[in-house]
Amino acid sequence: MNPDALRGHMDALLLSVLEGEPLHGYAIIEALQARSGGALNVPTGTVYPALRRLERIGYLASEWATVGGRKRRTYRLTDSGRKQLEGERSAWAEFASVIGGVLKPGVRQPG
Repeated sequence: MNPDALRGHMDALLLSVLEGEPLHGYAIIEALQARSGGALNVPTGTVYPALRRLERIGYLASEWATVGGRKRRTYRLTDSGRKQLEGERSAWAEFASVIGGVLKPGVRQPG
């Protein structure tokens, strides 16, 4: 998938993956790959700065946990993050509807 296509949508993707349970960074990357059927291969250099930014603005909280015998920082959604995710989903649905309407074959412009 074209990395430019993700621009502007990374926050929503990360929040959505963390909606169900707290995860550490690499598990978040794996969840993005799994949920996209392997289409999303997001580099750590994109994910970790985004996670830190989302934590700074209050959408995520993190803590150190031992996972598989290793200390890892795990991230979870905050209440603010859940509200933001709801807004992101609504905005995406509207965007997809508008773009889908334009790209739909056989639709002619008036005039």
